[in-house]
Amino acid sequence: MRIVLLGPPGTGKGSLAFLCETRLGLMHLSPGQIFREEMARGSRLGQRVNRYVMSGRLVPDALVVQVMNARLAHARRVKKGFVLDGFPRTKGQAVGLNRVLQRLRQPLDGAVYLTSPASVLVRRLSGRRVCKRCGANYHIRTMKPKRSGRCDRCPGVLIVRKDDQPETIKKRLDVDHQVATPLVRYYRHQGLFSELNGAGHIESVFVRAMKLFRTQHWLDQ
Repeated sequence: MRIVLLGPPGTGKGSLAFLCETRLGLMHLSPGQIFREEMARGSRLGQRVNRYVMSGRLVPDALVVQVMNARLAHARRVKKGFVLDGFPRTKGQAVGLNRVLQRLRQPLDGAVYLTSPASVLVRRLSGRRVCKRCGANYHIRTMKPKRSGRCDRCPGVLIVRKDDQPETIKKRLDVDHQVATPLVRYYRHQGLFSELNGAGHIESVFVRAMKLFRTQHWLDQ
């Protein structure tokens, strides 16, 4: 199964992708996580990305596709496939991804767009906490860690991402809305588009996702 998870920030793409990785054996790839690792290292790539993140802008399509191209080459070794979290975010990235997958002979099975009301997205983003070390997601109300301020998966410290600061959230949602329409239109035209209700607890979302995967016969790929 080879799918992409789409949708505005805060819809739970990362959490759902993590469950697909741990329960279905898919390779989970997230440009956001890759970029955060590079920023933490202070690499040249991290410095380039940081300028866009701090201003609430999207990272240029060419740069994102370049990074994902390198990572997707390794996905060929994962027999059960992959799940892309938060990529592509623009039509340009989608076209670039399609070229990459054609070269790898790994065609996409589906593009799943998670939906949630805007008020829910703001509440989720402002309360989100992320492990500085491994990138695992938590929430101060709905997904609390076992130890306050500490990750359950590793010894990492939980932090508030810079792009989850209140003043940045609205700009992120506005930018996403502007680019979502052509992206959705592209995948509809490709016959790959599906919607999934992302509201509620992540376990409920995963149940809905499994029903969709079975209906589309993606688990048989």
